Amino acid sequence: MAGLPETYLVALPAHLLASPLDFILADHLRQRVLCSLLDRLATRPRFEPDLAREVLAHIETDMAIHVIDEEQDLFPLLRRRAVPGDQLEPVLGQLSTEHAEDSAHAGLIVAGLQAALDSRQDALDAPLRAGLSRFAASQRRHLALENAVVMPLARQRLSPTDLTALGGRMAARRGILLAPEAVGPARQFSRGGGSDAHGDTVFRE
Repeated sequence: MAGLPETYLVALPAHLLASPLDFILADHLRQRVLCSLLDRLATRPRFEPDLAREVLAHIETDMAIHVIDEEQDLFPLLRRRAVPGDQLEPVLGQLSTEHAEDSAHAGLIVAGLQAALDSRQDALDAPLRAGLSRFAASQRRHLALENAVVMPLARQRLSPTDLTALGGRMAARRGILLAPEAVGPARQFSRGGGSDAHGDTVFRE
């Protein structure tokens, strides 16, 4: 998997929360890395326990918090700011449905990988491998829709006050206090590091 860093799912810098839409996009890039790691677990002949632990930790913490960011903060803000011509509600409704389905699917994956770790399996069984691949594929479709529709519209519709509130709530959810003056114009971040085996960009500040 050329292009993936040694620490696959490295934590995002806390200061990026001052530009909350950039933070969400960066988290989307980490989720695409997660998809590649799920594919790796699904296709490698031998079970990789260290990789499984990293995937589990990300699904149970960062990914779960990311969904809350969107469902409790970003989506409600967009519903208040969107205009009828945006035709946003069907998209948000679809994404919320997928979030609920993904949560159930993620629970099965977490249980399967944890059982494999507890029993020190040498290889994953076929149903779990298939489940990992399906989850990765569904996540890629989900992220593509969010990046193509939701995020560009958020940049158009959300005001500086909206972004300050969004960043503050996201930071508080992570136990971080942002100073009001820390929230400013969106910063530019490079997408260095090349691509992985699936063509997914590896995010790097």
